This record gives sequence, C-alpha cells and structure tokens, in this order.
Amino acid sequence: MTIVYTILAIVAAVALLALLLPRTVVVTRKADVALSPEDVIARVASTEGFQTFNPYCTTDPELKITPFGPTKGVGSGFHFEGKEGKGTQTVTEITATRVSHLIDLGPMGKPVQTIEAKSYAGGTRVTWTVTSDMGFNPVFRIFGLFMDRMLGKTYELGLKNIKALA
Repeated sequence: MTIVYTILAIVAAVALLALLLPRTVVVTRKADVALSPEDVIARVASTEGFQTFNPYCTTDPELKITPFGPTKGVGSGFHFEGKEGKGTQTVTEITATRVSHLIDLGPMGKPVQTIEAKSYAGGTRVTWTVTSDMGFNPVFRIFGLFMDRMLGKTYELGLKNIKALA
C-alpha cells in the first residue's frame, strides 16, 4: 500500500508543480519583408490571401482547406484538416496594421493569432504572434513549455513564405 501512496503523492506533486507554470504562453517571430504593410494586411485578412503563405500548406500538401463566411474581413475563415490537426481559423479583428484570428482546435484550445505589419525604413516588419491560454490543466501547462520550439519554426516558415511573395 505504501507504493500506491507514494505514486499518488508523486502524481499530486507533479500536478501542483505544473500549475505553477505560466497559464498564458506567447510565441512570437518577426521578419522584414519587401511588401507594403497594406499588402500584408490584405493577404492576412483574406482566406485566399492567407493560403498564399500558410506554412501548413507548405509542410502538408494534403492539407484540406474549406473556406466559410465572407471571402475577407471579420468573420472570414476556413476549416482545416491535415496531419498536424484539424480546426478552424476565423478573422476576429482588423486594424490598419494588425489582423487577429481565433483558432479553434476543439479540446486542444483556442489560441489567438495576431499578424502585425508596420512600416520601417527598410520596408515592412511583420510580427507573427500566437497567445494560448493553458487553463488549469497541468498537462497543457507542461505542454506550454514546448510551444515556442514547436510553433516557432512553423511561423518562421510562414514569414519566409511572405518574403517570397515580394
């Protein structure tokens, strides 16, 4: 019986320690591109435009994209299903320099993705950020420790794809 109590104590300790990890995880990547900020924002705010640089289309040729809502602007979006998962991505906010998307991954959460494009002396700086709320789930909090490593390369590929559009 001592072994059972020891295992339970270890599991409880790990769960409590996991809850001390950050609840919110932010992953950000930046790149300078030769497109105008207006062109970047127009692409990001459009379902069709987003697919021109979508990094998941690059890594998964079998990725299924099904548009819904308007073709561009708030409410436009698409369902996706591929080797890295399935869900929806919907435009929720557009400003002159930023577009935000709600990504619904079902039980895996609803991260918010923001792509910002601002002019600077050499062109346009594009910043791609995702913010995820890990809630009170200790497994998700531990998973959050690896988000930057996992998503960072994907966003770097997306930024490379944007650069190639110029």
